[in-house]
Amino acid sequence: MTSRLSANTMTQLHRAYRNEYGLTCLPVAADGTITDQGRSSTLHNNAVFCQARSHALQEAVRWGDPYAFFMAPGLMTWIVPLVYGESVEGGLSGGEVRIEGDAADTTELVNYIVSAGVGRKSAAAYVGRIPAWPQPRVHEAAASLFELFYQVSGWTPTLLTRNRADALQQRQIAEAIHERKRRPDRAYPLEEERILLSLIRVGNRAGARSMLNTMLAAIYLYSPREAVIRARIIEMMGYLVRAAVEDSPLLEPLLERQQKWMEQVFSTEGFEALCKVVRQALDDFMDSIFEQGYGRTNKKVRKALDYVATHYTEDIRLKDVAEQVDLSTFRIAHMVKDYTGRTILQHVKRLRSEKARHLLEETSLTCAEIAYEVGFSDQSFFTRQFREMTGTTPARYRRERRGIA
Repeated sequence: MTSRLSANTMTQLHRAYRNEYGLTCLPVAADGTITDQGRSSTLHNNAVFCQARSHALQEAVRWGDPYAFFMAPGLMTWIVPLVYGESVEGGLSGGEVRIEGDAADTTELVNYIVSAGVGRKSAAAYVGRIPAWPQPRVHEAAASLFELFYQVSGWTPTLLTRNRADALQQRQIAEAIHERKRRPDRAYPLEEERILLSLIRVGNRAGARSMLNTMLAAIYLYSPREAVIRARIIEMMGYLVRAAVEDSPLLEPLLERQQKWMEQVFSTEGFEALCKVVRQALDDFMDSIFEQGYGRTNKKVRKALDYVATHYTEDIRLKDVAEQVDLSTFRIAHMVKDYTGRTILQHVKRLRSEKARHLLEETSLTCAEIAYEVGFSDQSFFTRQFREMTGTTPARYRRERRGIA
C-alpha cells in the first residue's frame, strides 16, 4: 500500500467496510497483485486474476469511478482507484462474491480457477467461502467503498474528478448525437444557445454542461470537419461573452479571457479534446460571472450580490445586505436563493474559498495570513470551511498544486 496512507487510516477503513458488508478490502498494485501479504494468498495473486485486476484498475481510473467486473464465471469483484491529486497510488479490491441466480454453478467456477493454475483443493475451498449476493449489492458496495476511502483518507482525487467529467460529457454527447440523427431538421440550434445562457444566469452548472453537450452534438452533426467545429464553438463562446457583458459592463474582463479560450480552441486537435476545452471554458465563464454576481434578471439580487462580492472579506451580515437593497432580511435571503440556487452565506463561502485558492497557489503567505486575508479571524475555522468547500485542507491543497510530496 502507498506510503501516503497511515496504518491507522487503513485500520479505520477495514473496520468500517467489514462492519457494513462483511468483506475485507485489499490493496492492489498497478499490476493487479494484492500487496497485503498478511491477507493475500497464492490464489489471490494468480496471474489470471492479477491481469483482470490490473485492467479493472485502468478502467476505474479512466472512468473516474469504481469498476465492478466478473473475474470468473459467476464471480464478481470490484476495484476502487486510489488517486492522490493527479497521482494514481494503486487500488482497493472490495472482495469477491458469487452472484445469486447466475447460471454458472460451483463446479464450473472451480474448474475455471483450476484452469488458471490453482490446485483443485484450494480452488474448492476458496469457492466455498465466497458469499452469494444479488448483483445490485455489488455496485452499492463498490460505491460505498469509494466514498468511504476518500472520506477516511481525506485525499482529493483531482484526476478522477476530471476523468469522470470527461466520461459524462462524452456519454451525453453520444446520446445527443444518437437522438439528433433521428430528427429531420439538423440546423444549428440557436434556441439552445439562449437556453444555455439562461442556465448560466441562474447558476445551474450541471444543466449548463448538459445543454452545452447537446449543442456540441449538434455542431458535430452540422459538420464533423474540425475547422467548422472550431468556428461554431468560437461563435457560440462569443455569443455567451457578449450577452454577459451586456448584462454588466464590469464583466468586460471576460473579453480578454475569451481570447485565451479561443487560442486553446485553435491549438486543440480532435473532437473529444475540443469538447473538454469548451467544458473547461464554460466552467471558467460561470465562475467569472458568479465572482461578481452578474447575469441575473433581478436588479435587487444583482445589487445584493455586488455588495457581497465587494465585502465578502469583511464580517458581512445578512442585515447589511438587506439594507443595501432596501428589503427585509427575509425577502432578500429568499430572492437570492430563488434566483441563484445558493444562499448569501454560500456565496460568501464560495468567494472566500476562491480567493484562498488563489493565494495558496500564487503567494507564500502562511495559512494563518490567508485566513485573515479572506475574512476569517480563526485559522481552524478557516481550515474547516475550506475543507467543506474543496474536500481538502489549505495545506494539502497548496502541496498538491505545487507538486510537493
